[in-house]
Amino acid sequence: MNTIGTAFRLTLFGTSHGSCIGCVVDGCPPGLKIDEEMIQKEVDLRKPDVEVGTARMEEDRVQILSGVFNGITTGAPITLTLINKDVDSSKYEIFRKVPRPGHADYPALMKYGTFHDLRGGGQFSGRMTASIVAAGAVAKELLRQIDVRIAAYTQSIGKVTDNEEHSFDDILNERLRNSVRAADADLANSMIKEILNAKKDGDSVGGIVKCVVVGLPVGVGEPFFDTLEGELAKMIFAIPAVKGIEFGAGFRAATMRGSEHNDPYVIEKGRISTLSNNAGGVLGGLSIGTPLVFRVAFKPTASIKKEQRSINIETLEATTLKIEGRHDPCIVPRAVVVVEAATAIVLADLCMRGGFID
Repeated sequence: MNTIGTAFRLTLFGTSHGSCIGCVVDGCPPGLKIDEEMIQKEVDLRKPDVEVGTARMEEDRVQILSGVFNGITTGAPITLTLINKDVDSSKYEIFRKVPRPGHADYPALMKYGTFHDLRGGGQFSGRMTASIVAAGAVAKELLRQIDVRIAAYTQSIGKVTDNEEHSFDDILNERLRNSVRAADADLANSMIKEILNAKKDGDSVGGIVKCVVVGLPVGVGEPFFDTLEGELAKMIFAIPAVKGIEFGAGFRAATMRGSEHNDPYVIEKGRISTLSNNAGGVLGGLSIGTPLVFRVAFKPTASIKKEQRSINIETLEATTLKIEGRHDPCIVPRAVVVVEAATAIVLADLCMRGGFID
């Protein structure tokens, strides 16, 4: 299915090398002010840096086709499109016979047969996330009405890790000052070197994006099966290259005692809070009012210039494959704004379902 959400619904359309990509946002209430340049600014944050990203440079100019009149939402479905212009499909036909390791080529060919659009990865391409970012900009505007804010940053790339705890405002401001979207200027330089070293070797590198949400009211989530973590995880795993997500202490909780992991309640400035946040702001599938904190693991980019082993699926013989074309040596920096957008879409949906947004 290409649709997610219940009250605030997102439907994606298009493919990486088709005429366009886009989305339909349904359920957005009427009367919300939408600045087209605000959406454009968010989408521009996803564009690759010339030094550490792909050579494919799309203009990615967002067009609003419906649902907004005179800068205000009408209550009708909002249709957003982005035209594909910088397309080169000449390198992809070989993958019908020899699937790329680490890509969806093989299972997609088995599922869809000759009808599968392999160009640029088709509907499995990271290109599709540009539409998610555009929809996320609308969701962020909706969440601003109840003072919910989201900020993500690159916590690690390869072996370079940021182990410091950063304030929300520091994350919000610092990540925009460097090409890898790091919250620490010095570590940003080390992360860039990590990417460039992999690129020099004809290889790629992965990393972790950390996301923090503040202002979320208590009780967001719909247990038993539509929990806050569950709905977020479903959306986050739709982002290509995501291989893991953890909330708060995450897997580290398995090594802790209850007395260590439990977050004691306290009163701060007349409000209920906790001394620690090992739960990541979620208990029983519901938000507890403390910052929602989670980390997302991204695998290394599958398309690398090194020769790799594969098979010819027509002859069932072993062969080798050397991928050509334009690919990111690391997609983590571009994924930061995608994680934010995906988070906003889920939170807008759950806040509408829970009655927190009128």
